[in-house]
Formats: sequence, structure tokens, C-alpha cells
Amino acid sequence: MTTTASTRPPGVARRTRRARAQPRFDVDSKLQVPPPRPGIVVRAALLDRLAAADGPNVVSVAAPPGYGKTTLLAQWAQHRQPRVGWLTADHHDNDPAVFIAYLAAALDRIEPVERSVVRTLGSPRGAGVARVPILVDALRSMSGPVILVVDQAEEITSPESLDILTELALSVPAGWQLAVASRHSFAPAARLRAHGRLLEIGAEDLAMDAAEADQLLRRAELELPGEDVADLVERTEGWPTGLYLAALAARSGGDSTGIPFGGDDRFVGDYLREEFLDGASRSEVTFLTRTSILDRMCGPLCDVVVGRRRSSDMLENLEGRNLLVVPLDRRREWYRYHHLFRELLQAELRRREPETLPSLHARAAAWYEASSMPEAAIEHAQAAGDAEWVARLVLEVMQPIWASGRVDTVLRWMGWLEEKTWVEHYAAIATHGSLIHALLGQAGAAERWAAAAEEGSRAEMLPDGSTVAATLAYLRALRCCDGVEQMRTDAVTALAGLSPSSPYRATMLQTEGVASVLEGDLDRGEQSLAHATDVAIAAGAAPFVPVVLAQRGMVAIQRNDWSAADALAEQAYALVRGGEFDDYWTSALVYAWLAHMAVHRGDIAEARRHLTRAARLRPLLTYALPVASVQALLEMGRSYLALADPHGARAALKQIEAILRQRPALGTLTTDAAGLRDQVDTVGTGSAGASSLTAAELRLLPLLPTHLSLREIGERLYVSRHTVKSQAIAVYRKLGVSSRSDAIKRMRELGLMAHD
Repeated sequence: MTTTASTRPPGVARRTRRARAQPRFDVDSKLQVPPPRPGIVVRAALLDRLAAADGPNVVSVAAPPGYGKTTLLAQWAQHRQPRVGWLTADHHDNDPAVFIAYLAAALDRIEPVERSVVRTLGSPRGAGVARVPILVDALRSMSGPVILVVDQAEEITSPESLDILTELALSVPAGWQLAVASRHSFAPAARLRAHGRLLEIGAEDLAMDAAEADQLLRRAELELPGEDVADLVERTEGWPTGLYLAALAARSGGDSTGIPFGGDDRFVGDYLREEFLDGASRSEVTFLTRTSILDRMCGPLCDVVVGRRRSSDMLENLEGRNLLVVPLDRRREWYRYHHLFRELLQAELRRREPETLPSLHARAAAWYEASSMPEAAIEHAQAAGDAEWVARLVLEVMQPIWASGRVDTVLRWMGWLEEKTWVEHYAAIATHGSLIHALLGQAGAAERWAAAAEEGSRAEMLPDGSTVAATLAYLRALRCCDGVEQMRTDAVTALAGLSPSSPYRATMLQTEGVASVLEGDLDRGEQSLAHATDVAIAAGAAPFVPVVLAQRGMVAIQRNDWSAADALAEQAYALVRGGEFDDYWTSALVYAWLAHMAVHRGDIAEARRHLTRAARLRPLLTYALPVASVQALLEMGRSYLALADPHGARAALKQIEAILRQRPALGTLTTDAAGLRDQVDTVGTGSAGASSLTAAELRLLPLLPTHLSLREIGERLYVSRHTVKSQAIAVYRKLGVSSRSDAIKRMRELGLMAHD
């Protein structure tokens, strides 16, 4: 297989230090209202229309590029400050975790949002349409109405992030307003329009009349007779950017009235080329076209990409000459091109020197990597076609990024590498892929990535100093394909090769301890688990610590030491009480064990609450991570029996047996499962309730309260509409209701809503 390492710029060495996982740019560039710029016309009539819109709480501003969508909403936001949150969307918001976190950050700038809310939204399974109610609750808890603006919404294309935006629009509280600016019409427009909740502003509304055009031309230092202004408005159809381009053309000696197109005309590129490139110097054209590969620019970055000096001066000069270069901060450090202008420049670059594209992107990637901005470096390395470079960068940052909840971002990178057939050459990347899918409850995908990891190269060393062999042993230990004895051997092997700073050391100490317990050696198991607790606490692995405490508590119960178990339960519950870990796979075992402890204390209400929390996570319990999954399900089954709920116990047992068919050699867990089966067989049957919901039915629950139709829910879950309908009917029957709306009410009463 060939690589494209030659695209790397001369003198840029392969970096071996660990890149920091941090935002690509200052958050201000996404969350600040664009400042007013000289020469901008105040859209008074439209601002009055917005101010008078008391009924509609959703504003849709949809028009092609160059119609002033951002300008209008920025002017509106300036008038309504300080109760305005602003988000300029970009393609990173196609990760739903990123998008919903930025929405929360925009609100936080208006009024502090509870930290627990922010943490919950950022949890691994916390991002998505089912999380919108948490965001709406944060809105309702604020001291007064707010306006939330999402600009450049056309950048949001992933179904998951679009679902979030749609659900938010349909859920905005009365008195609050959501404004969405996009090149396309807003998805739920028809539903909002029917209820009088939508104010729509389109291209015809944004088109300038003669008076506004005259203001724009004068501010661009061009005075024309009234009849010429009227003629120009007619020719451009009031397209603001077309009017501005005409003024610039006239100032440079061109024909100010010779624009034969409107904002969406196919000849706009030809006109822009004639007016802005044909008259520019060769060095200016080179600068403009080569920097068009950048979505945002600063002087040092442009110096590297273009191969020149003093790019900062060039950017300042371009901004001063026209409005097609837009500053992104008050310090005039970062800029971007007007979208139309950038599209023209990119087309021109492909026409003039297409062979330079890989090297230009490689230069940008090198600059971003050297500047500790690895995510931007990955994007440009991808554009350069350098799969080896992408793989190395991804390996450096993927663990902290997916651990922060941005799973879709990492999966997108891995998908790109998979298309390039490079995943199999990086066993460590494939190992991460298997673990991510396992934690999401996607056992089939986890197995596929595990197979790729086993087939991959094992020669490389990881950025933190761990060996690839240790990483593979780590994955094998968690999968426990070959029995408990081999599980412990793999854990020991992994510990020998993991670096002292590896976040996986605590997991392997815990795995080694659990293996000893499952072999019947409680003393040795408790010793390893106690060590794992200390290492996990020192590493700051907050979601993992309660799991180890729970497993130590289970050992204490086996020893009939209930006082020790009670003390461990108190510690574990103190860590999960806030609810921020309720969506983590690890919490299933914690809540199931806490339910067992509550049953022992005779606190039935508390036991049911813990069981409900554990049950919501049952879809994540699969053979991909079999040991903790079976442990959790056993604890749930026993508690259900103690609460005289045989249907709940049967549902847990059915899931256990499905796991054991794939992983039959789980030591004492196999015997425990047989004991649970014997107990369940002796209990009579009654009416099946919510506890009897299957894992597939539980996976459906979070989507029922959303705007998604059954067909759309099926698309999100990758099953047919018929399957979803059958599952929904089963859910209604088990909840004792006959409709979706009643099911939602019942879910809320039972605590089955994901945000309760």
C-alpha cells in the first residue's frame, strides 16, 4: 500500500509528543455576536418587524448567500442585549455532543447554567435529541426570556444534530425566541406555521429597496443619481452583496450598473473573477486563492500556507479595502472570507493550480499541529490525503475526545480511515473503536473493530508510552472471549505494557481483581480492587470509581460483611447522586447493586428508584463487555425477585442468557445465572409491567417524547418502521396505556424519562 507522506512540507518533522485535545479556535469566534462594521446599512424595517413579533417564538431567516442574514440578526441581537445567546454553526456541530454543548454555552453567557446540567449534556450518551428537554429546562430556570440565535445553520447536516435543532424549535418556552439563519428553509416550518409560532424572513424580505441601496452605495463611497440607483436595484433584484460589488466595481473604474444577475445567478462567479482577480497583482491572487483552503485565517498560518511573510498586513489591508474579508475577533487576529468570495477563490485555485492543493493542506496541517490544534490538523491532513498522518494525529487525541462525550467526532475520523483501509494498520485505533462501540451497546460493531485490531500492526508505540501489545491485551481482557483465567492473564499482560500515566491502568487492576473473584479467590480479588480504587481516584476517573466500589461491595456481601458493604454503598452513592453519570455504561452495575443494598435495608422505594436508573441502561449491557454486564443484570434480577416482580427478573435473565451464549466461560457468574433461573422458574406469573421491557424496547423509550415519527425513529435506530411500530405497541401494553402521549406521561410517572 502506498502512502502520501510526501505531501508533508519539507522541514516538518513527524511529531511524537502528545497533542492537546482543545477547541480549534477561541470559543468567542462561535459564541459572540458579530460586531457592527463600518458601511453596514441598518435594516430598520426588518428590525421593526422582528421587534413587533410577540406571538411567534421561532424566527427563520432563509436566503441564498449574500442577502445579509447574519447582518440582520446581529443588528437585532445588538438591540436586544444582554439577553441574547449566539452560536455560529460550523461542521463540527454535526457531532451532537458538540452542538448541544455549544447551545448550553451560549445560554451560559446570558446567565449561569447549572454545572450539573452542562456535565449531563456532555456525557457520552448525553448528546442527542432526547437531551433537549434538559436544555429547555435550563431555559425555563433562567430569570427572564432570552433570544437564542443559531447562524449558518446550513452547516448542520447530520440527522442527530438536525433533530436537536428541530426539537429545540418545537419546545421553546412561550416568551423565549429561537432564531435560525440558513441558506435553506427550516425543517419544522410547516408545523410551527400552523400554530402561529413562526416568523419567516426570506430573500424577498432581505432584498434592499432603493432607499437602502442608496445608503449602502453612499457608505461604500459611491453616489449615483436616483434613477441609476433604481436601475441598479432592478438589475440586482435588491441583492445586498450584488449592490456592494457594484459599488466596489465603480470605485475601481468598472461599470457600476453592469451586473446582469441576482443573488442566485450562475454568472456571479464570472463577475467576481473579473472585478476582484483580473485586476489584482499576481502576489495578491496567489495569496487569495491559496488561503481559500482555510475556513479561518491568521497571519502566521497564512505565512506558512502561502509561503510568504507579513500576511497579517495583507489581511488587514484586504479588510480595509472591502467587506469580503471578515474579522472574527476584536484584536484583528483571525479572519474569514465572505462565503461567496471564498467559493469563488476555491474554484479559481482549482482552475489555476490544482496540483498544489495537497501540499497547501499539508502546510496548514503542520502549522495546526505545531500550534497544538490537532483537530484542525486532522482536517487538513485528511484533505491532503495523508492517511498515515491522520492516523497518528487521531491516535494522539481520540481517547480524551471520545471520553469527553464527542463520540461522533471520533467515529467520523475512524470512518475516514476505514475508507482509506488504514484502520487495520493501527491496532490501537481499532482497539479504541471496539471499546467505543462496546460502551454504546453496539456489540456487532465492537466485534468487527476488535477483529481489525487483532489483524493490525503491533510495532508502534502509543503517544503515552504504552505498547500496542498491551492495548490489545487490555481489549481482550474486557471482552473475556476465552474464559476468566485468560481474562486475568490478559489484564496482567496489559498492566506490564501500559505506561504509568495510562488511563487504562485502573481498569486492568479492576479486571484482574474481578477475575480472581470469579475464580473464587475473594482475598486476592479484594486486594486488586482496593488498589484499582486508589489508582482510579488518583487518575480522576470519576465515573469508574463507583463501579470498583460496587464490585468491592459485592465481595463484602459474599463474605456476609454487610457493614463493609453499607460503607462502600454510601461512598458509591455519594459519587453518582448528582445524576451526571446516569447515562454512562458503568452506572448500570452501580445502580443495580445500590438497589440490592436498598432491598437489604428494606427501603423499597429507594430500591425501585435505583432499579429504574439501572433499567434505562440495559440496552448497553451486551456480550461486548460481558462480565460487568452480567454482574449488573444478576443484581437487577435478584432485586426484582425480592420486590415480587418476576417479569423484571425474567427480562434480566433473558438478557443474561443471550450474553452467555456468546461468552459462556464467565466463572462463577455462569453458576449464579443458573441459580437465578432456578429461582425465576419457581415464581408464578402475573401482568407484565415496565420492568419487563426488553433492551430493544428500552432503546426506543428516549425517542418517544421527541418530534420524531415512528419511521424517523426507525431510521435513527437502524430498524424498519414495522419493527418500531411493533416495539411501540409492546411498550404501550407493558406500560398499561394505549397511545404515545399516554406512554410519555406514564414514563414520566415511573421515572423512565432520560432527563428525570
